[in-house]
This record gives sequence, structure tokens and C-alpha cells, in this order.
Amino acid sequence: MKVKHLLVLLLVASVGFFSCNPAEKEQKVYGNPPSEGFNVEGSDAKAITIADEVMEAMGGREAWDNTRHICWNFFGRRELMWDKWTGDVRIDMGETTFLININDEKGKVFQKGMEMKVSADSLQTLVNRGKSIWINDSYWLVMPYKLKDSGVTLTYAGEEATQDGRMADKLKLTFEGVGRTPQNMYHVWVDKESRLATQWAYYPNTEAEEPRFVNPWKDYRKYGNIMLSGERDMAQLSGIMVFDDLPESVYKSPEKPNLKPSETSE
Repeated sequence: MKVKHLLVLLLVASVGFFSCNPAEKEQKVYGNPPSEGFNVEGSDAKAITIADEVMEAMGGREAWDNTRHICWNFFGRRELMWDKWTGDVRIDMGETTFLININDEKGKVFQKGMEMKVSADSLQTLVNRGKSIWINDSYWLVMPYKLKDSGVTLTYAGEEATQDGRMADKLKLTFEGVGRTPQNMYHVWVDKESRLATQWAYYPNTEAEEPRFVNPWKDYRKYGNIMLSGERDMAQLSGIMVFDDLPESVYKSPEKPNLKPSETSE
């Protein structure tokens, strides 16, 4: 009986040991790792920390990674639908529709609903144009999520008030070997309290002394699980929508889909 009683005690002790294993209680920290090719060595620690704070204020890296479809209207000029997971992009611009993939740079272009039958070189030129449109238009919408992107060097440029008088931390973004215009430079103001990007300035190159424009980023709203801003003062990024799922036809058929905001868009 003593032996049996001892075995029971050992069994209970071992079960207690494994159930109290600290490793099981630890929660996985998702973090905000930089994209491959982000210039860690050339960037400074304070700027990187601020970029991480911006990501958290926008909903967090996990929420951003889990967001799949983003749709918006770029200043009334064109409508875009983007599958972040596959790279499929739809652009409706007047009578022209681009159905492309920004990862493999392939796709089709339609005019008045009819596929354009052109040479391979001409088609590639059109697809490249569609990708250039997406690069520009998506940066106007999701730039704060891309502070640690490939090719970016991120440095701290001090404290400075935005045009509306709110104090902010100012970041400088320069680029190397990415996008269509790697010579560009941006300044981004991160609000001291909200940690949201509330203003940016665009410079055509790193030697420019004055920006081409300075725009506020206002009217942040929650779409799905992420925060996005459509107010740029001079114009609006409107029709912003986020979806978990969309029909494949959105990115394959020239027929324009009639999408309505999801219940999770606020």
C-alpha cells in the first residue's frame, strides 16, 4: 500500500509540474520585425522604436498581417482593390480596368470591358503602369504600416509641431533600390499622444531643401482591425473598405463589382 500511495503522489507531482510549466503560460509576442532589406544599420534606434509605436497605434502588426483585402477611391480619379496576401490588384480608372498581380507583374487590361489585344511588350508596359499606380496610391493610404519596409532607411529628425500646432516626433524616410522613384524622401510627423502619423512632407530627392507638399493625415477610423486615414486636406481618399473575403471574380472579371462596407468597418 505504501508503494502504491507513493506512486500516486509522484504522478500528481509530475502532472502539477507540467501544468505549471512557465513556458506554457508565456504568450507569444508578435512584435514588428522589419521587412527583409530594411536598412537596420543605417536607421537609428529611436526612429525604429517610434515606427513600432505607430504600428501598435494603428492596430498592431498581427492585425495588419491578417488584413487581406483593402479597397479605396484615390481622390475620385480611380478605384483600387488589393489582395495583400496574393498581390492581386484591380484598378478601375474611367473606361480602363487593370487586373494585375504586383508580385509576378502579370495581368490583363480591359477597355470598355473588352480585353486589350496588344503585343507582349505593350501589355507589359500597361501592366507596369498599373503597378506604378498601385505603388503611388497605396502609399498615400497605408504609408504608416510601411515605415520598416525593404529599402527604407529611417532616422529621427527631432521634435516639431505639425501645421495644426500639435507636437510630434519627426521621422525621415529615404529609400534605396525600391519602388519607381527611390530618390524620393519623406518626413513623417508622429503625434506625441496618439502615436499616429498625422502629417507628411514629400521631397523629390534627398537634396531638395523644400518639400513639394505638406499634407495632414486626419480622420483616422477603424476598418476591420486596422486604422486608416483618408483626409489629406487637399482631397479625400474615399470609399475605404476592408474585407476578409472577396469573390475571385473581383480580380479576374472586367465586370465592376458592387462592394458594400463590411460590418467591421467603422
